[in-house]
Order: sequence, then structure tokens, then C-alpha cells
Amino acid sequence: MGDEGAGSAVHLLCLAASSGVPLFCRSSGGAPSRQQLPFSVIGSLNGVHMFGQNLDVQLTSARTEDTIVVWKSFHDSVTLIALSSEEGASELRLERMLHMVFGAMVLIVGLEELANIRNVERLKKELRASYCLIDSFLGNSELIGDLTQCVDCAIPPEGSFMQETLSGFSEATGTAFVSLLVSGRVVAATEGWWRLGMPEAVLLPWLVGSLPPQAARDYPVYLPHGSPKVPHRLLTLTLLPGLELCLLCGPSPPLSQLDPQLLERWWQPLLEPLRACLPLGPRALPEGFPLHSDILGLLLLHLELRRCLFTVEPSRDKEPSPEQRRRLLRNFYTLVATTYFSAEPGPAEKEEDTVPPAQSPRACYLVLGPGVGWQLVALRLGLRLLLLMLSPQSPTHGLRSLATHTLQALTPLL
Repeated sequence: MGDEGAGSAVHLLCLAASSGVPLFCRSSGGAPSRQQLPFSVIGSLNGVHMFGQNLDVQLTSARTEDTIVVWKSFHDSVTLIALSSEEGASELRLERMLHMVFGAMVLIVGLEELANIRNVERLKKELRASYCLIDSFLGNSELIGDLTQCVDCAIPPEGSFMQETLSGFSEATGTAFVSLLVSGRVVAATEGWWRLGMPEAVLLPWLVGSLPPQAARDYPVYLPHGSPKVPHRLLTLTLLPGLELCLLCGPSPPLSQLDPQLLERWWQPLLEPLRACLPLGPRALPEGFPLHSDILGLLLLHLELRRCLFTVEPSRDKEPSPEQRRRLLRNFYTLVATTYFSAEPGPAEKEEDTVPPAQSPRACYLVLGPGVGWQLVALRLGLRLLLLMLSPQSPTHGLRSLATHTLQALTPLL
């Protein structure tokens, strides 16, 4: 996670809506004590929101000279407040972050505890287990699903063979919800796993990616959309360092049933393909996948499947740094999603529709300057949206053609 300076902090406040008692406060960097907001500021931010509610006025966001504030209440029980002074901060990013944070809270403690707060001190203690996941939304993550609300994916070199093994393993263990994760990205998953609703489809890989490495886990989780009041079990098994097998199940199978012999029988034949998946964490694309040399980063979204590919690995020897590339692509996505393209597929759109409805833009681009020259281009065709970051050498008149060819090359992958 990136270490944000005092001038570019993200603060997150969680309060009991009825009493205004803080349940937790987090800041970018993870340490609750660093850059902590004074209690008077916390009280004022909550007070002005409650004052508006008493007058039937819904206060959702405010902007000062250098800070954006967003408020969101959930079930009339929990109020979340986000403040950001980061460059390029936006209401969209903070709003979606608050939804992910509340989803993370439900994932760990369940909706019943949050919708009907009976014991504030006990709830505070229970919510500590969600800090690791929540802090990952505040920092400079290599993932982008928190913003796009799509599952971060990586494309394995031998995907069909891996998918067959995953399906067979799913039948052998008696659970329909199985996935293979590398650094929080889904490499392969069963149909059952892909059918998980939002936000758990995004949250579960993020949770696994945020936890300290462990050979095996049996972790109770609630599904914010599918089962917010009845817990399931998330079983994780480390096949290789950084590569984890995840099963979402009920009371069975017990973790002891997933013994080394069972894992070896199913996954030993795939040892080399599994090793080839390890670099996919930051790269997302198979090694040797042909990308134009001007591409510095890309984000591809499938708007119906709610999956995305995100990487800033191409041409690592060039400026800017990976952290800057991620920030610029995130900011560009926010601009594109709020100004030019809907983040949802239109009701009449189908896979074969390559032309959006009349009056809808198909492409846009942005040139950063002065003295920088990095270029950002977005192209939407049918159900896919592609964002590229390009070096200054790429001719502006060729941006759309380059984006079109890149999207055509990526389409079979996602």
C-alpha cells in the first residue's frame, strides 16, 4: 500500500447513525492514529449530516478548495464518511469506496449486527477483523475492482486445461463455488463462483489478497448480496506462494478432507502451468501477449460479465512509475464513467452490437500536459470498454486505430 503524505490523505469514518458514536476511523496508510482527524471535526461532519436528515435534506457530498467529503448511510444504522485530498479525487470514487467498505463490514460481521446495533463496544471489536480489507481500499492497490465494481482477473497461459481441473476438483469436493486466485485476481473459476452477486464477487478475492500468507484457512464470511445474515465458510489452500485455491461452502467439506493427497492428485499434473500463473499478479496478461510498444497501461472491462483486466506492467522501463500509471488510469476511468460512457450495458445492447445507440460517444482521449504528454484513450465497442495509457510518442491521430486493434486482440480473452 502506498504511503500517502499528509497533504494527500484519505480518511474514512464509521459511526453509529443514531448516537454518532465512532465505530472506527481509518486513514490511508492503515494506522488509525496517524493523520487522525480531531474528534471535533468528526462530530461536525456527522452533525451537519444529521442536521440535514432532520430537515429531510439528504447531504451526499461537499467539496472544499482541496478536499472532497462524501456521506452515506446504510440501513439507518451506520453512517460512513470519506474525505480525500488526493489529486484527482472524485465523488464517484469515494461513493463506490463507501459501498465496498460497508460490503466488507457485512462480509465479516453480518448484516444483522450492523442493521440492529445492540452493543457498540462488542461491534467495535468484531469490526477489527475487517480493517485489513478496508485499509486495502484506502491505499494504492494494484487492483481496480473497488472502483469499476468488476472482478479483477488474470489470463492464464493454459486456461482451458486449468478450467477442466478446477471443475473436476469442484465435483470431487462437493462445492460449486471454487476459484484460483493470484494476488487477489481470479485466474480461473467455476460457473458457480462466477454467478456470485456484487459486491461479494469483488470482495472475496480482495479479502484473500489482503490477508497474511497462510497454508490453509477456514474463514467464516457473510455474502452481502446472497446471504447477509447466514455465514458461509471460505476455505483457502495455498498451492504455490501467491497462488491460492478458494472454496465457498457450507458445513462441508471439513478442511481436513482437503488433505495434501487430494490436492496432489488434482494439481500436481498442472505444476508448470500453475508456476506460469505467478507473474500474472501485476501483469494480468500471459507472457508474450502482443501489445503495442507505446502502451504503458490498460484497463479492459466486460460490462455484462462484470470482469476486468488491469495492468500497468507494459514498458516498465519508461516513465511514469507504476503507481502513477495506476492513479492516472483510475482518474481517467472516473472521468470516462461520469462524463462519456455509462458503466452499465444498455438494455438493448448485445454482444454483436459494435455500434452504441445514436448520440452515445464511442471514443474519447486526453493528453496530459504541459511537458508530460502521456495520452489516455477510451473506446467502447458493444459490451466492452477499453482504456489505454500511451507514451507521448504515440501520434494523436492514430489513438483510435491503436485502441481498436488492441481491443480486438484482447476480446478473445475477456
